[in-house]
Amino acid sequence: MVFMRAMPRIQISLAGGLGPPQSREPLITLDCHAASPAPGGVQASAAFTGEGALALRYRIDAAGYRPRIPEAAAPERVEGLWRHTCCEVFVLGEDAPAYREFNFSPSGAWQAYAFAAYRQGGPLARAAAPRIARQDDGAFSLSVLLPAANLPPGRRLRLGLSAVIEDAAGGLSYWALRHPPGRPDFHHPDGFILELERP
Repeated sequence: MVFMRAMPRIQISLAGGLGPPQSREPLITLDCHAASPAPGGVQASAAFTGEGALALRYRIDAAGYRPRIPEAAAPERVEGLWRHTCCEVFVLGEDAPAYREFNFSPSGAWQAYAFAAYRQGGPLARAAAPRIARQDDGAFSLSVLLPAANLPPGRRLRLGLSAVIEDAAGGLSYWALRHPPGRPDFHHPDGFILELERP
């Protein structure tokens, strides 16, 4: 399997709040699954902070259609976020085939899962809440700071960045770094192609 190069490490001060970082990490364009074609586009990035947290950024380009973006609300842990507009990251560490899944809604809701192997698992116990910030300046952006304690063990981590976008009619499109053959499946290890090294 060919892995994407690790992105440049960025430094973000946790005390400075979670807005867009001073020097923005490069965004990668996600591919839309062929079974759910949609206009616009989704880009994402991931990098470690100096403190070892995972800084994620998602950008939704709504050109040509109106995605359904949930209203902001108090952050809470919620099941089934993937049924609506939701940004996701899958993280594989040294204990592979175990991996973790994290879901982030533009509402501020989130969820974390731990899997011992492909789709074998459930909610991650005692997960620390991520910090989620949204920005709408023509293109909708979601920034996430995922605590280091939530990540699997290992110096090198393999990530799958993905998103589900709901349109105004309730249809869903599926976006990822790479889609395996067949139906949309963000859990498939062939999609975990971004490799990052911890600081």
